[in-house]
Amino acid sequence: MIPFPMAFLLLVCDYQKIDSTDLLDNSMFENPAVRRITITLFASRSLFSAAQIACATVLSIVAVDLSGSDKAAGIPQTISTFSWALVAFPMGILMDSYGRRSSLTVGYIAGVLGCLLGGLAIIQHSYVMLLVGVVLLGITRSGSEQSRFIAAEIHPEDRRAKIIGMVIFASTIGAIGGPALVAPSGYFVNDHYNLPKEAGPWLFSAGLMAITTLATFILLRPDPRDFAAAAKTIHISSDSARPLRVIFSTPQVQVAIAAMLIGQFVMVLLMGITPLHMKNHSHSLGEISVVFMAHTLGMFGLSSMTGYLIDRFGRVNMIVGGAVVLILSAVLAPLSTETYALVIALFLLGLGWNFCYIGGSSLLSDALTSAERGKAQGMNEAMVALASGAASLSSGFIFDAGGYLAVSIIGLIFVLILTGYIGGYAPRAVEQTAQSTTS
Repeated sequence: MIPFPMAFLLLVCDYQKIDSTDLLDNSMFENPAVRRITITLFASRSLFSAAQIACATVLSIVAVDLSGSDKAAGIPQTISTFSWALVAFPMGILMDSYGRRSSLTVGYIAGVLGCLLGGLAIIQHSYVMLLVGVVLLGITRSGSEQSRFIAAEIHPEDRRAKIIGMVIFASTIGAIGGPALVAPSGYFVNDHYNLPKEAGPWLFSAGLMAITTLATFILLRPDPRDFAAAAKTIHISSDSARPLRVIFSTPQVQVAIAAMLIGQFVMVLLMGITPLHMKNHSHSLGEISVVFMAHTLGMFGLSSMTGYLIDRFGRVNMIVGGAVVLILSAVLAPLSTETYALVIALFLLGLGWNFCYIGGSSLLSDALTSAERGKAQGMNEAMVALASGAASLSSGFIFDAGGYLAVSIIGLIFVLILTGYIGGYAPRAVEQTAQSTTS
């Protein structure tokens, strides 16, 4: 992988107008335009992830401070998630109609405005303004989440999985940079401008989003959509597509979706309320940042290893492994308020999600023909987003009623349900996986 600090230099050196038909003779990074587009998407995803995580680290704290109630802790994240879910499909239409570069640029502009509004909301003590800001961040996420598919479409089929993994790995940079930005940015705006410390991550994230917007608009050319059309990399299968009702009734698909839905729900439920739990036990922003960094590293940092393990030991086995890791996390999280204990629990939470999410995604992909993938995977993404929203919305109420222990118990119950569900369906899911692999 090309070192991240060299990315922008490579981008600038490679920037030149190249017609999309000149890109057909390409390998991983031999063609300068392919290299520039790929690195632009990697860098943009990294900066977006850092900005998003920096804001999310203090979001539940800010929500309670501005609203005056613990019950509001998860509402902004819920609204942002539903914004992402509602805009994802229109964003896809926009990309098909106007191109990837223009659509991503619009999405990142929304991110700049959202971060600025979030920072201003903290300064003006306006809860409504904060909610508007997180809606805009949801719009940004609806575009950024598609970066991996945009990167894949400019590469040959036998390299797309590696490229998708690289773009997903970009979130690891955000896992490190985002939480690390929280404390310094807070102290900077407080010391130099006498602003609330919580405004720092939002204002600095607006700068990261602005850099991302400019890089995307200037360097993401020729448009990947035009290249994909020229290369004829988009193939429509002649296979007949089954109705969604039939697809979602198969054991393989049900196990895959259950793994992703419950893994996402439990992860968001515990992760979203942890900063508030730590604040209530007198932890500093720096300590909260360390815990969040460990969590997001667990989510993304081992993605390449997860892919290897899934191919080595099987999709369903890794989903079971993910459920076991989630159980450990839910048990450990409420046992101690010490920073080191929460670092371990939240890292395991991210790792368990990683196993369930990547394993479930692979299992679902194995179960579908090319003619079925768009609608089935789109429906799955909508359900995952709704699971995130439900977890964010309920976490504050559960925490207000029973504290962090109650949140952990609810998460544990859902993971045990997943484990039992897989126990009943796993043999048939494994059988279907084997059949699809050999067919």
